[in-house]
Amino acid sequence: MTLAPSLHTLTTILLAAALFSGTPLSASAQGWKPERAVEIVLSCAPGCGPDNMARALQRMFQTHRYFDVPLTVQNKPGGSGAVARSYLKQFDGNGHYLFHSDRGALAGHAMGRYNYNDLTPVAILYGEYVGIAVKADSPIKSGRDLIARLKANPALHTVGLAAGGMGTTNHQGLASALKSANIDVRKMRNVTFNSGAQAITALLGGHVDTVPVSVGLWEPHIRSGAVRVIAVSAPERLPEVFSGIPTWREQGVDTVVFNWRAMYGPKGMTAPQVSYWENVFQRLSATPEWKAEMKLRGSVSQFNGAASMKKRMDEEYVEVKALLVALDLAKP
Repeated sequence: MTLAPSLHTLTTILLAAALFSGTPLSASAQGWKPERAVEIVLSCAPGCGPDNMARALQRMFQTHRYFDVPLTVQNKPGGSGAVARSYLKQFDGNGHYLFHSDRGALAGHAMGRYNYNDLTPVAILYGEYVGIAVKADSPIKSGRDLIARLKANPALHTVGLAAGGMGTTNHQGLASALKSANIDVRKMRNVTFNSGAQAITALLGGHVDTVPVSVGLWEPHIRSGAVRVIAVSAPERLPEVFSGIPTWREQGVDTVVFNWRAMYGPKGMTAPQVSYWENVFQRLSATPEWKAEMKLRGSVSQFNGAASMKKRMDEEYVEVKALLVALDLAKP
């Protein structure tokens, strides 16, 4: 005798079919879907790494009609992310707002700037290593050379930092290496900009001496020969245009810093709202277009859903807090 499939089995089949066919789930199956314009909120100015990705997401979502409502990007730089978080706070519990940020939320929490539990984890999408660069004509020839110079005089060279300044993951990609030489990063001359793109512009203009940002932002400047990327915070060399960049490990410093990029939501997002966006981003991460975008940026596709993202945040917070305490940037 053949038994009819259970409701649970039918639901599982429906979810699997929707996931792998690329067809959006219906409102009845998913429980929620956006009914008006969606905003991706950023804490940095146009031209930063998250901004570039948000624009790519906007293009992919709208080209392939992942949902039927418009998607806009809202840049809210300033106050080490406080402006963006204050804006997002107005929309607690609203699934039409997403906050594209990164592992830096852990540093902000450790430094007492805000509580990362005031955001709703949605999904980790990908990650990037940090590339530390100087102008092509700089007297700084390598990461090892930079460490030696700053060890002799921490204020000798000016560091341009992207949005958030000291303590951010980009800064950690440099500061964790300097820590190995007992350099006091608080004595360095740091200048903070509203985006990685602005920090790079300052470097190219000769206004700062070195800049640590996501390695993908260096790609056009590597090709043009305008910069020398003296170190990357990866465990081994990256491929293609980045293959000429030595790791910190190659230069005698056992430092690896990986900056995962994620989507958060406002505090109080409902489970159906989170589930909807998890589904959307998981489908996207399996597409050839997404994989091509990752290759172009020198990024690593790395999908984690909401539950595993929260677990990862809590686990990595311990490591980030310990580093920032060691750098005297956070209280024990």
